[in-house]
Amino acid sequence: MKSWDQRIDDVWDDASGEEVGDETIARIDALAAERGADDARAEFERAGARDSAGRPAEAVVLYRRALELGLDEEHRPQCVIQLASSLRNLGEYDDALAVITAEEERSPDGPYRDAVATVHALILANAGQPARGLSVALLALVPHLPRYHRSMTAYAHEIADADT
Repeated sequence: MKSWDQRIDDVWDDASGEEVGDETIARIDALAAERGADDARAEFERAGARDSAGRPAEAVVLYRRALELGLDEEHRPQCVIQLASSLRNLGEYDDALAVITAEEERSPDGPYRDAVATVHALILANAGQPARGLSVALLALVPHLPRYHRSMTAYAHEIADADT
């Protein structure tokens, strides 16, 4: 028999490439019910299903619940990223910025740092600070460049001031 994680992965694989809807939500909810209402990972998966179905307000509640319950270090940053993105989609930019900047401070060198920076940049752009968003994106790219780290870092900081 497949593990719970494998069955969750199967649902997401089945939903790959198509719009997520009520059927995917129902399948995720059924699997989540196996673990109970106080399981952080189950709540995270339920949130992700709603988020993927274009229901960010429902997802936000579940993401927050998953974080309160305590996720492992693989899923916690994913949950934070997805929560911040959902808040951005709802136009709750200040809250989204607070969530994503707290993650940047908590795990500046974590495996999801580029995803965190990407969401941070999107939030800033949507919040009317596109130059700061570009700066965040450029700073995330700098470590991946073969050269020009110092100059590109300086340019990124300079661009950020264009929104002020």
